[in-house]
Amino acid sequence: MTTESTATGDAHVVVACPDALDVRGTTGRLRRGAGDPTWRWVPDGAWHATRRGDDVATLRLRAVPGGVRADAWGPGAEAVLADAPGLLGLLDDATGFAAHLHPVVARAHRTHAGLRLARGGDVWSAVVTAVLEQRVVGVDAHASWRRLVARHGTPAPGPAPAGLRAAPPPRVWGTLPVWEWRTAGVDAQRSDTVRRAAAVAHAFRADLPPTELARRLCTVPGIGPWTAAEVTSRALGDPDAVQVGDAHLPHLVGWALTGRRADDEGMLRLLEPWRGQRQRVLVLLATAHLGRMPAYGPRGRRALPMR
Repeated sequence: MTTESTATGDAHVVVACPDALDVRGTTGRLRRGAGDPTWRWVPDGAWHATRRGDDVATLRLRAVPGGVRADAWGPGAEAVLADAPGLLGLLDDATGFAAHLHPVVARAHRTHAGLRLARGGDVWSAVVTAVLEQRVVGVDAHASWRRLVARHGTPAPGPAPAGLRAAPPPRVWGTLPVWEWRTAGVDAQRSDTVRRAAAVAHAFRADLPPTELARRLCTVPGIGPWTAAEVTSRALGDPDAVQVGDAHLPHLVGWALTGRRADDEGMLRLLEPWRGQRQRVLVLLATAHLGRMPAYGPRGRRALPMR
């Protein structure tokens, strides 16, 4: 990987990547809905606005001969470029992954051989999006995230696509007035959880092991194992995270592997042969089968409509 800085402070790296790497599939799991204002896919590449501490950066990823070129702008450019290999899934280690233990997993692994587990690096944004997704359907959580970032985020530095914004830092989330949360469809329980987490956000570091980050997250009232697993899987690329308590994952795992629905206990039992790589199995099954899974039970409750 080579680095070059320009007189304006812009920088880029060219990251050597395997030809089969699925860049969009790998990084796309970090985007929270098609309208996520922190991500944009356009013909000249994938654009992402993010933070490293208080520093904002814009990142553009585009394929070049031999790999992916990552260009960055803003005060956080160098830090974001240093994280580019993780974002592209190149730090993901699948050594010893026993896909052959089940034909469905083996087929998904072959079909999606270019899919890696991305290490997003932005722990705080992963905390907020995971809390917003608690107990509501994804479309509502994504709409809340879109509205709050659009209103309170920071415009992406550099020649970014119109509307690209970096999410607010913890201090902003911690002081949002109640009416901003309510008009974004976020109830008191979730907004209070974000505010409590914002007060100790300095403890949620990207250099922590997943188990330690999960432990620290679970000390915040309102954050439990499901939310912690969402954060470690997205921000740290945790290959073993399991979102216990999810409304759909147990049924997906049960249906895909046995043809029958399952509960959390059944899901954990089915995933046990892949301990250490259970998130990888979940991602493969979701990528290959989620759209084909039969509907089980009533649709999750909707958030309050935005005004």
